[in-house]
Amino acid sequence: MHEALRRSAGHVLVADVAAPVLDDATTHHLGRVLRLRDGAAVTITDGAGHWRACRWVAADVDPCGDVIAEPRPAEVTVAAAPPKGDRLDWLVQKVTEVGVGRLVLLEAERSVVRWDGARAERQLARLRRVATEAAMQSRRVWLPELCGPVPAAAVLTTSAVAEPDGRPVGAGDRSIAIGPEGGWSPSELALAADRVSLGATVLRVETAAVVAATLMVAAS
Repeated sequence: MHEALRRSAGHVLVADVAAPVLDDATTHHLGRVLRLRDGAAVTITDGAGHWRACRWVAADVDPCGDVIAEPRPAEVTVAAAPPKGDRLDWLVQKVTEVGVGRLVLLEAERSVVRWDGARAERQLARLRRVATEAAMQSRRVWLPELCGPVPAAAVLTTSAVAEPDGRPVGAGDRSIAIGPEGGWSPSELALAADRVSLGATVLRVETAAVVAATLMVAAS
């Protein structure tokens, strides 16, 4: 990570890093929540790889560095059946911090959480806000893609599934699917491209997603 990103007092999303304009929520976050003083180092990003160093001056950002374009990192995908309650928010937050490029929400045969129509759109919009906040906290310059819910069968043929009898996660793994609390059905396991193990213990969905993300990012 670039030193300016690591040491910035705040990292925020803007529409255009060449001519940054802060919305009211971002101005409030920097000025009232973080309580930045004039001259504090701030970095801005468009979430598509472009970022820039700035200074916080008079409740606004003043660019003090060139626009930098970071190449997209190795694409790592976690596909997961949503757990219940606020555990899904935690999952989205943590896999974003770890560095996944894509999170796909799955509908498995044994899924407990199921969305459709307008509810799915509302939930996705909320989760994208969670991911954006996590990306700013972790100084990411590429926002993760969040999509779904999609039938598990549409993903399993191109993903490894997390199963205790699987092989270790390796450098070639780019997509791992995490099943629901009740586990994968036999027909779903039959579709899976491969099986990988996330360790010797049984993990909750959100924990398994973070472990899978960490292992893939570390191996990429």
